[in-house]
Amino acid sequence: MAYPAAVDSSLPSLTQAPGVAALQRALLWLVGAGGAIVYIEPSPYEFATLAAMIVFFATGLRMRLAFVPLMLLLFLINLGYTVCAAYLMDKTPIVNWIMTSWYMAVTVIFFAMVFSQDTAARLELLRRGLIVGAVIASAAGIAGYFHLVPGEHDLLTLYGRARGTFKDPNVLSAFLILPALFVLQSIVTDRFGKAVRSAIALGIISLALLLAFSRAAWGQFVLTSALMLVLMFLTSPSTKQRSRLVTTAVIAAAAIALLLAILLSFDSIDSLFKERASFDQSYDEGRFGRFGRHILGFQMALDLPLGIGPLQFTRFFPEDTHNSYLNAFMSGGWISGICYPVLIFTTVILGFRYIFVRVPWQRAYLAIFAAFLGTVGESFIIDTDHWRHFWLMLGVMWGMFAASHQYTADARRAPVRQAPQ
Repeated sequence: MAYPAAVDSSLPSLTQAPGVAALQRALLWLVGAGGAIVYIEPSPYEFATLAAMIVFFATGLRMRLAFVPLMLLLFLINLGYTVCAAYLMDKTPIVNWIMTSWYMAVTVIFFAMVFSQDTAARLELLRRGLIVGAVIASAAGIAGYFHLVPGEHDLLTLYGRARGTFKDPNVLSAFLILPALFVLQSIVTDRFGKAVRSAIALGIISLALLLAFSRAAWGQFVLTSALMLVLMFLTSPSTKQRSRLVTTAVIAAAAIALLLAILLSFDSIDSLFKERASFDQSYDEGRFGRFGRHILGFQMALDLPLGIGPLQFTRFFPEDTHNSYLNAFMSGGWISGICYPVLIFTTVILGFRYIFVRVPWQRAYLAIFAAFLGTVGESFIIDTDHWRHFWLMLGVMWGMFAASHQYTADARRAPVRQAPQ
């Protein structure tokens, strides 16, 4: 798919009064922090996002032609969901599911527009908010797991696993990946004082990740951290920075390994860790296990152009799809089933294209891209369709694409403007 950002290259930058810009950035901090508390619905994330939408649209927000493919694909995906759910609209859970899907699509467009302007400053406030939210959610999960909050163990844990301020340990751990990458970046690049504070935050987040006992999140954290550090090494402008990056990365890995060894000395943690780390899980195996359902589901999809509708998969199988790409086919038929992976993998391809573009927000870009890529991979084994942070990352990615293209176009024109007449 062609990327039409070039048509926006000559657009002037929008400017706001300092007070307005500060309010906008503060709301983005709230969006990041609010994303960590989703035990209740509507969550603080919804309220913060709605407030941000009102303020940003009232104070100036630009729609770019570069976002037309994004809008079209999101529209088609949700059109498929809506059409295939037409016969189910008398059921409240179905209506709520459809409305949530449309809402997520709207937030993607909104965040794309937001982060295509004032990109570095807005990313920094979102980053800080996400880290604060992650520490709060992690601390809640840790406190619940170790019975540090009297009477709240069942609220903060599920099946013996930390879930903190989330309904599900798997979603908690998935949310923590991007903030963990942000603080890891700080450890390997920032000055000593800030790096120490980030190390403390990473320790809290890593402990919560472990106690959530999500195999997918464990693997995602390891792989995305490695990918991000490799990309940072390749894009680092100096040998000194590369040396520091390697040294501190090794120290951080050793510290996490030491923390893991200490925790596994506790019998209760060790037994659940071994159980969760095993690939021999009953719900993964057999004809109707996780992967068996994937095969049977895709076979069904070939014969059902209109799918079976949202939340209907359990009528035919023991559990949900646990595969977002299969769920798109089942919930929205061939329209959604084709457009959903096209949207996701188009974003991935564009993401690789901008890795080596020198922009002021390159460091944040590498963390977000690595986390997004990890979630794309996790979507093959779990349903990520309504994960707020996934759609947030998708919108931010497209905003950074447009901003990076604009930045490089302006940089190419700058020497021409400065040339003697």
